[in-house]
Amino acid sequence: AQRMTVAQRFTHVQVLWFANYASEPQGSLTVERPYAGGPAQLGVFATRSPARPNRLCVSVAAVVGPVAGGALHLAWLDAADGTPVLDLKPYHPSADRVVRARVPAWCAHWPKSLEESASFDWGTVFKHAC
Repeated sequence: AQRMTVAQRFTHVQVLWFANYASEPQGSLTVERPYAGGPAQLGVFATRSPARPNRLCVSVAAVVGPVAGGALHLAWLDAADGTPVLDLKPYHPSADRVVRARVPAWCAHWPKSLEESASFDWGTVFKHAC
């Protein structure tokens, strides 16, 4: 519990996790039309596709509760219950935030922040169920 005290003082953490429920890594480095309105084919590193050459994932999550019994309570994480967490790092805007990040036109209408993503209808974006 002592090692979690740093995370308690930050509102968000970066979570490095292993997608143990994802299928085995695929050899292809392209994904066929993963997004409605997107290009017909994208490089896998231009997507959030679970079909990746490896199953290491990183997410930003809000810390919402105190540490109890060694657990850190997060608002939401795009991983299944029981997913192995490999590392936690405090999210720090001076190192992790990019003020003028650019994205391709086909995804420019997506939310500009994690907070805006909560109310965005992602069902209109993904061609396949996540």
